[in-house]
Amino acid sequence: MKPSETAALPNVIAEYQATWNAAGRYWGCDGLAACFTDDGLFFGGRPEHSVGREAITAYFRSYVGVIASCTLQLRDQEVLELSAECLVCQGFGDFSFVLADGRHTRSVVRTTLILVRQEDGWKARLQHFAPPPSEPPLGA
Repeated sequence: MKPSETAALPNVIAEYQATWNAAGRYWGCDGLAACFTDDGLFFGGRPEHSVGREAITAYFRSYVGVIASCTLQLRDQEVLELSAECLVCQGFGDFSFVLADGRHTRSVVRTTLILVRQEDGWKARLQHFAPPPSEPPLGA
């Protein structure tokens, strides 16, 4: 990877984050789902795995009446370039929510993103958010 390409990687994360936050500002379910490819895979805050844009849209709609808005700050992202059109990113996400009842909440999640470049910008082909474990998952 050339130094100029490496310098552009934070811009990809910033572009994705800005698109997410523009849609999340008013809990725009279609706009949030548009952050994903048509065949996107998504693990969010519910137990189900959402596959495809329609299922991802339904996931976001399941929070209508619960979440009024959210912002996401991606931080400490380690980026691996699989190709000029595909990146794997892992790090952390800081969510700020305004709930429908007016309460403000925050949460920190671990993030895994596979971002692909499409004609209309960088989209998530895979997004997995999970709370940081309180202890190693060694089982009982």
